[in-house]
Amino acid sequence: MIKGVIFDLDGTVIDSMSVWNDVDRNFLRENGITSPSEAVSDKVRTMSVDQAAKFFIDELGIAHTKEYIINRIEELVRIEYEENIQLKPYVRELLGILDEKGIPYGVATATYKSLASAVLKRCGIYDRFRFVLTDAEYPNGKKFPDIFLGGAERLGTEPCDTLVIEDSLHCVETAVNAGFVTAAVYDEISSGDRDKLKETADYYISSLREAEKIINGGM
Repeated sequence: MIKGVIFDLDGTVIDSMSVWNDVDRNFLRENGITSPSEAVSDKVRTMSVDQAAKFFIDELGIAHTKEYIINRIEELVRIEYEENIQLKPYVRELLGILDEKGIPYGVATATYKSLASAVLKRCGIYDRFRFVLTDAEYPNGKKFPDIFLGGAERLGTEPCDTLVIEDSLHCVETAVNAGFVTAAVYDEISSGDRDKLKETADYYISSLREAEKIINGGM
């Protein structure tokens, strides 16, 4: 029986992964790396912003402070969060179902706190979540289970009865290893990991509409 839900934000609640798919390369180009490889993007995609900034300095030789890099990347994506990014399909309906059942829910994301808050407030759903946890509270990111465990603690649930909904493979793997019930949801950017996501997660869903079946215990 599912007693609480932890949502990922980007690619799960909001349709934003294309923004993050480009931002690292845009930042590197403006700092003299004119042809950043796809391998760099793949590596950065699994990092927190803090970890990515350190990687740019240590491995790619970017001559800026970590603080500058973090702030500049936030600047590059801010307008998209404040004005353009929309909710993924069936988000409002799923939150309504959880509210009807009295199941609490929150967000755990690697995105900047200010950006996560901005997009959720603009879309009118910020106050519905018990919490929005980010790297500000959990700087190790989602390669470690702390952020999910912290979310469950705030929900008053145990991992075994808490559903984590994620679109990224490394996040699903972390949640599975920590004992959470997991649903991997399709997003175009992560579609290359579909087979592995299906193998790893408890459930694989094509959209949040199918999460209702998991909540109702019928999938």
